[in-house]
Amino acid sequence: MDKLIILFLLTSAALPLASPDPNDEACLTHVSQTLKDPLKNLQNWTKPNFANPCNGFTSYLPGATCNNGRIYKLSLTNLSLQGSISPFLSNCTNLQSLDLSSNSISGPIPQELQYLLNLAMLNLSSNQLEGVIPQQITLCAYLNVIDLHDNLLTGQIPQQLGFLSRLSAFDVSYNKLSGPIPASLGNRSGNRPSFNVTSFEGNKDLYGYPLPPMKSKGLSVLAIVGIGLGSGLASLVLSFTGVCIWLKIRDEKMAAEEGKMSHPMPDY
Repeated sequence: MDKLIILFLLTSAALPLASPDPNDEACLTHVSQTLKDPLKNLQNWTKPNFANPCNGFTSYLPGATCNNGRIYKLSLTNLSLQGSISPFLSNCTNLQSLDLSSNSISGPIPQELQYLLNLAMLNLSSNQLEGVIPQQITLCAYLNVIDLHDNLLTGQIPQQLGFLSRLSAFDVSYNKLSGPIPASLGNRSGNRPSFNVTSFEGNKDLYGYPLPPMKSKGLSVLAIVGIGLGSGLASLVLSFTGVCIWLKIRDEKMAAEEGKMSHPMPDY
């Protein structure tokens, strides 16, 4: 028995630790270059640590969580970060959770996030992100949380988002989105959860279920019909008045002619 224990310990000691991944290094390097950190909350985000960010399940970087030597979670929330989201974030191919919420990050959502095939949680809420929601993120088939509320996003909601079978939380409220809410999100079928008004409110040009009907920006239908009827009635009154005047003039003229003919002829 003792020999087996000694053999196990020797074998375990001989196993190499997970080596640093060059993709993670490229990912972290570019993320640090595009994000601005005015409050110096990410002081340990330095080049030496990018080359070897993990020791098994231990991370040397604040906000990063490791799993067997790879970055699998980034949570940089409420750090007053500025700048933009690097497209090279897609190099962190083992990433399962990305949370950059409650900062002042601007620019677009990179469509390169589609390469994070293991991503399950995406929270970019409460920033200043602009542009459209890239439909390519629907390639992240494991996504079950998408939170983009309180940004400056424009355009329509990609219909393909509703086809994410694992999606259980979705929020795009308080942006500048427009167009119809895809039925695949507002009125989902089967066992997939539907999303209520709070997921879509605060987008003045967005419409469709579950939002209430949009208020008309112009005259109401009844007002338009009323104006039409009023105009028609006014035209009818004017026409009738004109006919009456014409008939009166005609009658007076005919009466005058008859008066001339009724005088006696003079004798010659």
